[in-house]
Amino acid sequence: MEATNLAAQVSELSYALDTFYFLVCGALVMWMAAGFTMLESGLVRAKNTAEILTKNVGLYSIACIMYMLVGYSIMYPGDFEGGVFQSLANIGVLGKDDATAAAVAAGDSYYSGLSDFFFQVVFVATAMSIVSGAVAERMKLWSFFIFAVVLTGFIYPVQGFWKWGSGWLNAGGFLDFAGSGVVHMCGAAAALAGVLLLGARKGKYGPGGQVNAIPGANLPLAAIGTLILWLGWFGFNGGSQLQVTGVENANAVALIFVNTNMAAAGGLVFALLLSRFWFGKADLTMALNGALAGLVAITAEPLTPSPFEATLIGAVGGVLVVASIVTLDKLKIDDPVGAISVHGVVGIWGLLAVCITNPDASLLWQLIGIVSIFAWVFVTSLVVWLVLKKTVGIRVSEEEEYEGVDIGECGLEAYPEFTKAE
Repeated sequence: MEATNLAAQVSELSYALDTFYFLVCGALVMWMAAGFTMLESGLVRAKNTAEILTKNVGLYSIACIMYMLVGYSIMYPGDFEGGVFQSLANIGVLGKDDATAAAVAAGDSYYSGLSDFFFQVVFVATAMSIVSGAVAERMKLWSFFIFAVVLTGFIYPVQGFWKWGSGWLNAGGFLDFAGSGVVHMCGAAAALAGVLLLGARKGKYGPGGQVNAIPGANLPLAAIGTLILWLGWFGFNGGSQLQVTGVENANAVALIFVNTNMAAAGGLVFALLLSRFWFGKADLTMALNGALAGLVAITAEPLTPSPFEATLIGAVGGVLVVASIVTLDKLKIDDPVGAISVHGVVGIWGLLAVCITNPDASLLWQLIGIVSIFAWVFVTSLVVWLVLKKTVGIRVSEEEEYEGVDIGECGLEAYPEFTKAE
């Protein structure tokens, strides 16, 4: 009897610790919303800052509500008796009930179901945040919000189910530990579809292929945003281990934290070196995107590389992101913050890099996963953007763009004493 009681107490303690760990990691990922907000605010012009702030706080709230109502049920139908359609009948996902002490003692639950929902909901908000920066400075605010409803409630959960909901990609052998594809490439594909229909900002490209730089208004803010994202990524990757109790899990989480940090460092240093070699200057914006590229690259598999291998994986990501940003500009694909390059191009690299360090990885299934996720998100997003373009419109008027979308969309300015129309 005493042995049984002791085992039950150990199970309850493990349950409490793993739930707490899950919630803290989820809170770190939620803090990434602040990072995206600051990064994007720093890389756009002052006259468009308030609208960027509104988009980011708005999309986070929309993502939370839509994922609660339908997204989580679509992505994890096996967690509900009767599947997705039965769960949709029980609006208010998971209700307020959770695992019982008896279920924990029996080994049926290792952490709170609500903590899992919280951890997952902040991931879908991250995917939508990627779209925000790419379409900045010329998109209608409410068209963006309508798209956010569809992406977070339907498009993201469907492809998320394919891998993390034990769908066909997972069964085939596609590996994506924390979301280089499911989260980051997904957000980039949706952003690319929107940017192609939206067009470039006025004055970005001149005749004969000329590319005109449009500097951001607040680089200190962009740097702070990057560091916030770097911090939040420890929860993003570390929490994806799902448990921290036990020696094996604890060691795994520690290695994931170290590899995540080293990949970001490798990405930043090599992006900075390449920008110095290519442009003759140490470009801060390339360095910041290099750090984010390293983080995206290691997200697909932060557990099997050594810290040195993680640094190299991040370094390749840093080189790729600089080359990609320059290439997209030559193709006249206007992405003010480099989101498509950071999360899309480097997301693909991260998924391929899994094959270097994980012996269980299949190159064929990594390619199948890349193509299927990108195709699903890009095509469905393109359809939604097209519908919005033909109905309510997706681009502000030339006058609003010239004056700044802060005034036209929000009716106020972020820096009223200093803002001047450009």
